[in-house]
Amino acid sequence: MATLKLDKKKPAAAGKTAAAAPRAPLRGKGLSRPRQTLAQAQAERTERQQQRDAQREAQERERGGFDARGPGRGTAKPAAKRAGTGPGKPTSSFKTEGPGPARRADPGARSGKAGAFQTGEAYARPAGPKRAPARPASPQPRFERAPARRDDLPYADAPRPPRPAPTPRTNPTEGERLSKRMSDLGLASRREADDWIAAGWVRVDGRVAEIGERVGPAARIEVDPAARHEQAQRVTILINKPIGYVSGQAEDGYEPAAALIKAATRWKDDPAETRFNPAQLRGLAPAGRLDIDSTGLLVLTQDGRIAKALIGDDSRVEKEYLVRVEYLGQAGHPMEHLPAESLALLNHGLELDGVTLKPAKVSWQNEDQLRFVLREGRKRQIRRMCELVGLKVVGLKRVRIGRVNLGHLPLGQWRYLAPWERFD
Repeated sequence: MATLKLDKKKPAAAGKTAAAAPRAPLRGKGLSRPRQTLAQAQAERTERQQQRDAQREAQERERGGFDARGPGRGTAKPAAKRAGTGPGKPTSSFKTEGPGPARRADPGARSGKAGAFQTGEAYARPAGPKRAPARPASPQPRFERAPARRDDLPYADAPRPPRPAPTPRTNPTEGERLSKRMSDLGLASRREADDWIAAGWVRVDGRVAEIGERVGPAARIEVDPAARHEQAQRVTILINKPIGYVSGQAEDGYEPAAALIKAATRWKDDPAETRFNPAQLRGLAPAGRLDIDSTGLLVLTQDGRIAKALIGDDSRVEKEYLVRVEYLGQAGHPMEHLPAESLALLNHGLELDGVTLKPAKVSWQNEDQLRFVLREGRKRQIRRMCELVGLKVVGLKRVRIGRVNLGHLPLGQWRYLAPWERFD
């Protein structure tokens, strides 16, 4: 069986106790330095400062410097010297006030080599306490009372600069309406011109025109390109109107000719490449009429210029018709019974509603059909003219307007006016 032996603790040395033995410091070597009292620290600091001051005064005396106390109040400062021109490096001085440490006059000086980084006046400045420069007194704001009247202002009597001369405007009672002038110049119809003026697209002598404005003969009229672009997007449609349709708005239960304008009724041989859009039906208006019993070429347009050219008071566009007639009270072919004098009256000399008609071109096409070429379009004009010479119209067809012919357009169908086609 194993036996364990425990070592007993050795007894402490004789004559020494735990309380009497000095304890070694935790850090460093030897005993720690006893802490000074406040009075001892101040005395030691004052002594060191006096030693530094004595050393600095000795150095200044050796260099022929100034009094360590510095100039007093009221003493003029010596002229400033440029850096590097003095006999030695500039120094800074300290002054002890009381038992506390002296303030450093130069924040850059910490040893005997004071002022080593100073420039300018610091080289020639004598040693002594350094004062912060006094701030210049800021001027107090002055509040002046505003003059009670405009006449009291200093510039009240000064001549005013001349005002720019206003753009001359035509007297509202003089000249003619701008829309009429634009219509006469062929720029647009009157209604179209009013729309452009309202949109700000028209300028007169460089300024924007106004609705109802009148202009003189020398006025310079300008149209915005936007108006031209909008005008170019407008369409004109040609219809071969059948009997039973009215030219304009629906009346007496009859449909308007515009009801024929559909994608399904467009002529398959239409030379124009314009794509049909139902929105194009808005703003279409007939440029010339055809009676409900008449057939042939009917023009519907959104372009006011075309409407004015075809139905304006000064229009010179020809309209050609083929008219089948009967001679009243006579059997047989009317060509055999109509006197030459009556045919001459159809060409020129007849009156309707007390107004002499413009000269026309009327001739026989065959034994019962006349060819009419007119430059005006009064209501039922051809029928009334024929009645005045003893003829009755039994059939009327318009085949041409200006330089645009009906051609082979089938009855009840329509097509666009091609870009290269013109009526006048």
